[in-house]
Amino acid sequence: MPARRALFAAIACGVVASAPTLAAAPASATEMARWQAQAANVSIARDTWGVPHVTGKSDADAVFGLMYAQAEDDFPRIERNYINAMGRLAEVEGEQELYRDLRMKLFINPGDLQAQYRASPLWLQKLMTAFADGLNFYLATHPQVKPSLITYFEPWMALSFSEGSIGGDIESVDLAQLESFYGQQARPATVALASAETGLDPEPSGSNGFAIAPAITQNGHALLMINPHTSFYFRPEVQVSSGEGLNAYGAVTWGQFFVYQGFNERLGWMHTSGGGDVIDEYLESIVDKDGAWSYRYDGALRPLKAVPISLPYKLASGGMGTKTITVYYSHHGPIVRAHDGKWVAVRLMNEPLKALTQSYTRTKARDYAAFYKTMELRTNSSNNTVYADADGNIAYFHGNFIPVRDPRFNWKQPVDGSDPATEWKGLHTVAQTITLFNPKNGWIQNTNNWPFSAAGANSPRQQDYPAYMSVYGENARGLHAVKVFQNKTGFTLDSLIAAAYDSELTAFESLLPPLFAAWDALPAGDAQKLALAGKIALLRTWDWRYSLTSTATSLAIFWGQELADIAGRQAREQEVPVVEFMATEQVSAGQRLAALASASDKLQRDFGSWQTPWGQINRFQRLTGEVVQPFDDAKPSLPVPYASGNWGALAAYGQSSKSSTRRIYGERGNSFVAVVEFGPRIKAKSILAGGQSGDPKSPHFSDQAAMYARGQFKDVLFYPEEVDRHLERRYRPGE
Repeated sequence: MPARRALFAAIACGVVASAPTLAAAPASATEMARWQAQAANVSIARDTWGVPHVTGKSDADAVFGLMYAQAEDDFPRIERNYINAMGRLAEVEGEQELYRDLRMKLFINPGDLQAQYRASPLWLQKLMTAFADGLNFYLATHPQVKPSLITYFEPWMALSFSEGSIGGDIESVDLAQLESFYGQQARPATVALASAETGLDPEPSGSNGFAIAPAITQNGHALLMINPHTSFYFRPEVQVSSGEGLNAYGAVTWGQFFVYQGFNERLGWMHTSGGGDVIDEYLESIVDKDGAWSYRYDGALRPLKAVPISLPYKLASGGMGTKTITVYYSHHGPIVRAHDGKWVAVRLMNEPLKALTQSYTRTKARDYAAFYKTMELRTNSSNNTVYADADGNIAYFHGNFIPVRDPRFNWKQPVDGSDPATEWKGLHTVAQTITLFNPKNGWIQNTNNWPFSAAGANSPRQQDYPAYMSVYGENARGLHAVKVFQNKTGFTLDSLIAAAYDSELTAFESLLPPLFAAWDALPAGDAQKLALAGKIALLRTWDWRYSLTSTATSLAIFWGQELADIAGRQAREQEVPVVEFMATEQVSAGQRLAALASASDKLQRDFGSWQTPWGQINRFQRLTGEVVQPFDDAKPSLPVPYASGNWGALAAYGQSSKSSTRRIYGERGNSFVAVVEFGPRIKAKSILAGGQSGDPKSPHFSDQAAMYARGQFKDVLFYPEEVDRHLERRYRPGE
């Protein structure tokens, strides 16, 4: 069979009439009795901010209560996360999500997860059962809640979502390329992809993590700043404790039963995205042998494994259709695209049982040795970790899952899958990876940047490690963080918050001088020089700091956005961060000046003046509980001084969806933020974007919004007596 015909013969379509059931499955009397008995072991105390403080007799009881409390706050986001994690989004959203589902199903198989659940230790089985029971009890006691797809949760489902992000490494597989490879015949595997997009890089995801040693704090206690940069409302704030030693406070991703970024009474952990190289692509040389696909390996042919994957999807008519796509696997992993006549397999970490174990057990660690032991599971693949504890230790782990590779190869590019030398050779031990423990300078920072500035002059040295152990470069936030912490002492909770909200936009330190030079080089009397004179004068006097009243901030950011539209495509073609590329000589003087003219014209057109204060443009608005917020310039919003992390803002704040408004409305950046002091008693402060609840009718939907916009934190209520003094309601699940 010809190669192309064979590929498309593997794709079949069908249509069935039934649609997903939207009512929760009725609980049996036995189930209801079991759930009610467990609910009697749980107490949920809501403080005056709506934060749930969940207490259970056992860890399983606490998990049961935690899931119930999460469902009260935002069941749709819980369900959405599991729909996405299990590759079932098209069943809700329609055919346009088929390849997103396919991407997940390349790695997530319910049968495999069910087997891993059965093979898991009894203590973890109990937690997974409690996870499902808590959600099912919520649905059983709230018949008015209509799930969009998942009407009954099963324990094994927890393994489909075993780390803190959604899909994590899996989402690095390019959807357009996946569809090009497995899509309809009108789009064959050799189709050329669209050229690189223009504009800024996507709004930075990831986070800031800062740890301060006792030697440079006012009270002689270690401090930790927890500052994830995620989409807003992605993680709520919780406390979960039990009679079995669990007592964790922090941010939990909707639908997970472990605190992802947070602290207990002895130590805290903050994850930032992007450490070492954890995903590799292999170029497979494909041979059509007797109508079946094979690939070359070590001088011989191996058959590709063909696996049919069924993809149900919602029809426009309301019924359900199904597409079955046969996908292919080499021993390296699933085939995800074609490149230069070869097929590309992707290899990544896929050990959900170990990952879930690590995610949960670190929350119960009580000292550095115990925390380090959890790190030795080595399944926290997409994250770095910043750590601090009550013993006065601070530490940093750059990545966790790092395969051992032959350093002769360029692992940033696909490697030859036929060469056995490109195989992974096990995993690096934690001790072999890039780490820091109590550096002499007394502080650690990571902003999704490289680790070689994590502790100033006491940072790890780049030459001591293989290149694949750190794949990100420095960024503007990293440069900014070093400025903020260098040679500072006497840190307190409040001064650490101030440092983390320092208003400098560090990227403009290198971006503006070439613009000034371009304007200076124009001849006297030149029309463009005269037209831009006032704009240049404003930017020359600017101190690179944002504020609500700053007109220079508005002009600089609009200029940067215009310049990114000009230079973005070339930067991506060269695989250079756009802001970094914009500072190079490859961007011409004419382009810089043209971008300034366009920026001032846009400000004049949209806001009536090119000297519009930043606070009139940059706003916070939360109108609905939808995952993607509808923004409206005519509806109320709050002024926000922060700015995009692309410009070096430590307090990152940016719009990630395509704008349909004149104003900028934040969607990603500072979301849950907390600062912790590990003394004899925990002292901590926190803030959420908007509020705890996803229900617009709840008083906790936006009760923190004004404080968030001001950078004003609330006190964390960690101890029972603190919660009692600020108690809104205490109840048991089902009451």
